[in-house]
Amino acid sequence: MTRALLIIDLQPDFCEGGALPVTGGNAVAAAIASDVAERRQSYSAIVTTQDWHIDPGSHFSASPDFVDSWPVHCVAGTDGAALHPLLREIPVDARFAKGRYTAAYSGFEARELDPSAPLGDENGMLLAPWLAARGITAVDIVGLAADHCVRATALDAAAEGLATTVISPLTAAVSPEMLPEVHDELRASGVTVLSLG
Repeated sequence: MTRALLIIDLQPDFCEGGALPVTGGNAVAAAIASDVAERRQSYSAIVTTQDWHIDPGSHFSASPDFVDSWPVHCVAGTDGAALHPLLREIPVDARFAKGRYTAAYSGFEARELDPSAPLGDENGMLLAPWLAARGITAVDIVGLAADHCVRATALDAAAEGLATTVISPLTAAVSPEMLPEVHDELRASGVTVLSLG
């Protein structure tokens, strides 16, 4: 198998001190940076995804329900939407941005980000064909949040026919109490969930 690592939405706004923090986000960033340093040669490609909102409509709300609507976060071009500082030194093969004008939970909704364009563009390649063009047949998925964007990305990866693994210790959840249910859903869709327990 030709394997890629997908690092999902590890951005300051989703970590402690950010606009929409996930408890444990900074620790996950540190753990992923350490893991990549040790195991870089295990992967044919490493890619990142970022929430990159310009005008996502009702995804942003002053009175969010934290299910379909959320506080303003990861506005394209802001510090909160950048990659987490601990990941900025990791050599990645591509960065993908999602949610410019929609909610966009899955990394498979993301397009390759053009670093020369201040807010990226709408013409970058989608993640699935990018992986296919490089012969990727398996993906490991880490990042934030385990019960939202990691979940959605893993389900889409499996639907694309990729051998899909979520490395649970390298994720954190908005609602940790929901993880058993999320992991059951992932396994039922053919996703391998690696955990400490």
